[in-house]
Amino acid sequence: MKKKLLYVFLLSAGTLATAMAQNTPDPVITQRIREEGLYKSQVMDIAFHLTDISGPRLSGSPGLKRAQDYAVNTLKTWGMVHAMREPWGKFGKGWEVQKNYAAITEPYYHAIIAIPKAWTPGTNGLFKGEVVYIKVDTVTDLEKYKGKLKGKIVITDAAPLAEINFTRPDASRYADSTLDAMAKATTATGGRGGFPRRAGNARSLLALRTALSQFEVQEGAGLVLSQARGTDGTVFTTNGASYRDTAKAVAPELETSSEDYQRILRLVKAGVKVTMEADIKTEFFDKDLQGYDVVGEIAGTDPKLKDQVVMLGGHLDSWHGATGGTDNAAGSAVMMEAMRILTRIGYHPRRTIRIALWSSEEQGEFGSKGYVLNHFGDPTTMVLKPEQAKISAYYNLDNGTGKIRGIYLQSNAAAGPIFQAWLAPFKDLGANTVTIRNTGSTDHVAFDAVGIPGFEFLQDPMDYGSRTHHSNQDTYDKMSPEDLKQAAVIVASFVYNTAERDEMIPRKPLPEKQTTPVF
Repeated sequence: MKKKLLYVFLLSAGTLATAMAQNTPDPVITQRIREEGLYKSQVMDIAFHLTDISGPRLSGSPGLKRAQDYAVNTLKTWGMVHAMREPWGKFGKGWEVQKNYAAITEPYYHAIIAIPKAWTPGTNGLFKGEVVYIKVDTVTDLEKYKGKLKGKIVITDAAPLAEINFTRPDASRYADSTLDAMAKATTATGGRGGFPRRAGNARSLLALRTALSQFEVQEGAGLVLSQARGTDGTVFTTNGASYRDTAKAVAPELETSSEDYQRILRLVKAGVKVTMEADIKTEFFDKDLQGYDVVGEIAGTDPKLKDQVVMLGGHLDSWHGATGGTDNAAGSAVMMEAMRILTRIGYHPRRTIRIALWSSEEQGEFGSKGYVLNHFGDPTTMVLKPEQAKISAYYNLDNGTGKIRGIYLQSNAAAGPIFQAWLAPFKDLGANTVTIRNTGSTDHVAFDAVGIPGFEFLQDPMDYGSRTHHSNQDTYDKMSPEDLKQAAVIVASFVYNTAERDEMIPRKPLPEKQTTPVF
C-alpha cells in the first residue's frame, strides 16, 4: 500500500513538474524578445504609417484601404505567408470627408470646431444661412415647423456638458490596489468600463431622431448642428446615417464642439440673429460593398502541431474625426510589431501563428464576427466548423495606448496559472495581473462566442475614455512609445509560449446559442 501511494505521489509530482516546465517561459527566448522589442522597436514607425500616412480609417474608406495595403505589404516584407486582404462579407458604403469648413458670420466671425457626421452628405459648395432654433420633444412638435426650415441651419436644445477636466485628470494608470482587487476577483463580472452612457429610453429617442431627420430632409434644411460629447474643443464623433447601401438620405450634419454649440444656442435663444457659412464635401464609395480583414501567417513547423493556429489581432478601422491613434492603430501596430519581433529573432514556431487586423469593429465587430462565421462556426446555431478545434487561442489588443498590466481570463479559470507564469518575466515592466473578469465590446468576443479561448489584454486606461476614444484628439501624438514597446514584447512572448506549448490553451464549456444574429 505504501509503495502504491509512493508511486502515485511520484507520478503526480512528475506530471506537475512537466506541466510547470511547459508553462515556464524559455529565459533565452524571452530575453531575445525583450531585446528586439525594447531596443530595436519599429512599433512607432508602423503606427506612423497607419495614422499620419494612411489617414482616417472609417470602414469602407480609402484611408482604411491604404492602411490595409500597407499592412499586407509589410507582413510580406517580413516573410509572412498568406498575407492578404480577406473578404468577410457585405458591409456597405464607404465614406470620407474631403472638405470641412464652418464659421459663424453674424453677429461676428468665428470659425467653429465641428466635424461632419459619418455617412452624411455635404453642402454642395459654400452654403450660407441663418440658424433656426427648434424645440422638439415629441414627433407631434414637428408640425409647427413646417415651411420654416428651407435653407436654414437647424439647432435644437442640448444640455451643457460637465467640465471633465475640472474634476479629475484626463489620464491615469491603474493603481496597485485596483490591480490587486482585479487579481483577487472570484467572479467574472465586469467589462470595458468608464465610458459615458446616454440616459433615457433609447428606443423612443431613436424614433424621435429618425422622424426629425426625415423631417429636416423633407423641409429642405441646409445644415443641421448637433452637440458632440466632449469639452475643451474635443469632439467625439459618431455617424449621422447608415452605411447600408439602402439607407435613406439625410441632411448635412455637423457634430459641433460643446463650447461652440452652446454659444450659438445661447445667442439664438436670446433672440440674437446668427448666420453661418459652411463648405462641406463628403464622398460615398459604393463600387465595392464588401468588408475586408488583413491576415498573414508565420507557418508552423512541427509535423504534429503545424495545423493548429495561434491568433493575435486588433481592429484596424477607426472613426473619421482624427487618425485613430489609440483606437486602434496602437493595438494594430503592437500586433504587427509582435509578428516582426518573432521573425527577427529567427523563431520557427511549432504551431502556425496568424495575425488578423479587423475592419468594421466600430460598427459592431463585424470584421471579426464575419471571420469567425466563415472559418469557425455560427454562434446563433453553435454549428461549428473543423477549423474551430484547431485554434489554441486568440489574443486581442484594443484599449488605447496604455501599457499592458495583465490579461482578462474571460472566465477561463484553467488558463490563469498558465498566464501567471507567462507574465512572471515581465513583472519589472509592470505586467503581473491575471483576472478572472470578462471584458467586452471588442473582437475577442466573437471567438469566445464559439468556444475558442479569446482574451483581451488589460491596459492602463490613460486618457482613452476621457479624451481620445472616437474623438478628434485621437492622433499619433497620443500614443506612448514606451508603453507600446512594452506591450509588443509581452504579446510576442504570449504568442511564442502558446505556439510552443505541448497542449492547446484550456477551453471552457461551449457557450449557449446566441439569440441575436451575428450581423
